[in-house]
Amino acid sequence: MEQRVTSLNTKKMIAASLKRSMMHKPLSKITVSEIVADCGINRKTFYYHFEDIPDLLKWMLEQETIEIVRQFDLVKDPEAVIAFVLNYVEQNKHMLQCVHDSMGRDELRRFFRKDIFALVMGLIQEAESLYGAGADAEYKEFLCDFLTNALEGQIIEVLRTKKPYDKEKFSKYLISTMRSTLHAALLEHATSQQDALPMDT
Repeated sequence: MEQRVTSLNTKKMIAASLKRSMMHKPLSKITVSEIVADCGINRKTFYYHFEDIPDLLKWMLEQETIEIVRQFDLVKDPEAVIAFVLNYVEQNKHMLQCVHDSMGRDELRRFFRKDIFALVMGLIQEAESLYGAGADAEYKEFLCDFLTNALEGQIIEVLRTKKPYDKEKFSKYLISTMRSTLHAALLEHATSQQDALPMDT
């Protein structure tokens, strides 16, 4: 147990060094040598924990977003999840812009995707219960993927834009739009499924 704690603390120290470096240079210009010098460790210690800098970056983002967001009740409190994600983007805007510029939009979307997908699936389950309109697994997967892509896109636009925005209003817009879309989509799907049933002869 003590060894795992020590290992985790070392990884956090290395990640903090990467974040500091990203404040003043592109990710592509950051080297393992400068990170280990900053941390006061040797290269062997770095490579014991991470394959390379992209691997370190992935771990850092997972720790800061995925693990923390999992603490929320995604079904009962989606507003809190959205608020956390927006706060995280706001507080780490420079770092995430660095990720976007160095690794591309698709890679950044992948970092957010797992928990956003869970958030949207929670909203779908909430809507099924609320409206009494169930859907088959295939359609729910499609609907969840569709809305996840839309939500990821909106969050990344917040990251990229330099214009000020009302965070509370934006969060309300996201949730209300998803809920109203789910209402209409699930009811339409249920109706189409009923219409497709063979009539008794």
